[in-house]
Amino acid sequence: MDRDQVIGALIFLVCVIIAIGYLIGLFLFSSLQFWLIAIPVVIALMAVLGIGAWIGWTMATTQPPAPLEEAETSKEEMQSQT
Repeated sequence: MDRDQVIGALIFLVCVIIAIGYLIGLFLFSSLQFWLIAIPVVIALMAVLGIGAWIGWTMATTQPPAPLEEAETSKEEMQSQT
């Protein structure tokens, strides 16, 4: 097997084992049910909010493009100079 295939197989096995453990914990251990639901929800929410914050930061710190009229005018000026 290629190295990538071995890594892929390991990722698959880890995901299956975690999924089985999650389902067992969710349905058999009532003391863990809250945390087994709350932790993934918090992680997903933080990921979405992090992406939103990154998009907002990028928009806030990026200079706006020049208006189209100015770009066309400067292009015409450059052509007339040559």
